[in-house]
Amino acid sequence: MIPNLGGMDPKAMARMMKQMGVQSEDIDASRVIIEQKNGSHLVISSPSVVKITVQGQPSFQISGQVSVKASISEEDVKMVMESASVDEKTARSALEEAKGDIAEAIMKLQEKKA
Repeated sequence: MIPNLGGMDPKAMARMMKQMGVQSEDIDASRVIIEQKNGSHLVISSPSVVKITVQGQPSFQISGQVSVKASISEEDVKMVMESASVDEKTARSALEEAKGDIAEAIMKLQEKKA
């Protein structure tokens, strides 16, 4: 029984929702990535995804462990490589650690050399 539904049985609730034109479907997803306009990504690990269709309009409900992954451009990597005099792998790693902040990545690399 679901609370606050006057003791309505979940199966009866599902039938009522279907009669109202509301359908839900569980989506078996291992990860969800949302690309943001600023270039960063929201990564949702171990998600629970439900597709809900109301009057033919689908929408998705997603829950899970969210992390933000900054987008790192090749230009940013080159700038860090040149400024800190390091190789590409080191520059990319520093940028990832600094969540895309170029100045922070360069400063940390310079501190390591000192």
